[in-house]
Amino acid sequence: MEDDTKYFVVRKKALPEVLLKVVEAKRMLETDPAMTVQKAAEQLGISRSSFYKYKDDISPFHDDTRGKTITFVLQMDDEPGVLSSVLKTIAESNANILTIHQTIPINGLASLTLSVEVLSSSKDMSGMIQEIETQKGVHYLKILAKS
Repeated sequence: MEDDTKYFVVRKKALPEVLLKVVEAKRMLETDPAMTVQKAAEQLGISRSSFYKYKDDISPFHDDTRGKTITFVLQMDDEPGVLSSVLKTIAESNANILTIHQTIPINGLASLTLSVEVLSSSKDMSGMIQEIETQKGVHYLKILAKS
């Protein structure tokens, strides 16, 4: 049986050391304006290529996502009903849309940037994201920020 799961919750102790170092390098870059990828990689003993390979695929999971804002971008077909189904999924997850911006479609594709507030009554956000990713007409989804 094929498993289409795209996201996993894994205990820190089960992660390879390189992934933990990538997370630390990202933290260093966010907190120190003078820090460069090269410096962070050298200090942590990883290659720059490892940093760039994994940087978009790992970030800390915080149990306190309630009351937070998640901003993500997605690319979707410019067809009737695609945007509506994305918004319906967010509504069914009981999350609050704070901002929405759709580009003018080019070659039948549009980019959409959404900021969504996670309420105390919101359902599982990783489930919501995964559901949006698998909807017909959605080609790409990336979480840009969690604040």
